[in-house]
Amino acid sequence: MDAFEFRRDRYESFRQYQNPLLNLSVVAKLPEFRTYCKERQLPVFHFMLYCLCMSVKDIDNFLYREFEGAVIKIDRFYGGYTVINQDNNLNYANFDISEDRAEFIARSVAAGELARTTRELINTGHDLSPREQKNNVYTTCMPWLDLRAIEHPIYEYKTADIPLIAWGRYSDLAGDTMSVPFCIQAHHGFVDGYHVHLLLQRLAERIEREITVCKTGT
Repeated sequence: MDAFEFRRDRYESFRQYQNPLLNLSVVAKLPEFRTYCKERQLPVFHFMLYCLCMSVKDIDNFLYREFEGAVIKIDRFYGGYTVINQDNNLNYANFDISEDRAEFIARSVAAGELARTTRELINTGHDLSPREQKNNVYTTCMPWLDLRAIEHPIYEYKTADIPLIAWGRYSDLAGDTMSVPFCIQAHHGFVDGYHVHLLLQRLAERIEREITVCKTGT
């Protein structure tokens, strides 16, 4: 939390706004990992989610939250994402993340299957305490859309402090890189455009590292 004190004045300024949220829509250039996943029978979405969650963990600005009038830094967060269930309705997958890639993907796949086969809306967070509800980073993927922007439903703007990360359709193969459209929303008291840049940079580095480690066996 020491680093936060250098931006507390920015936080105090933005928290006065009726809507303190920063929304950025960008196209990220990432290492092409679909072939890598196919060769190793890794589900592309869950591999991407793993790399994204591990990247979020590296950047403190995405881990700050407001709770009971104070700024806190969470030390863990749930993995969660949206799915389309058997009735073609929205549902929520939720699971405890792991830094071990195989375990993370296994938990993520199982959570998605449960949400997909459940008719009622689950994992809404209503069973969590107010403090536990802060342990979240919301993600959604819309692979059918060449995403340009998104406006999320917000219960109350002034208290919305949990980042929302959405991404859309992957580009066609382009050598060693691929383009992925992202829309990232966060509390501007905590996150600037620079931190969004850092997150996507860290994501690209994480993907590259995962690929390289597997190829070299180190």
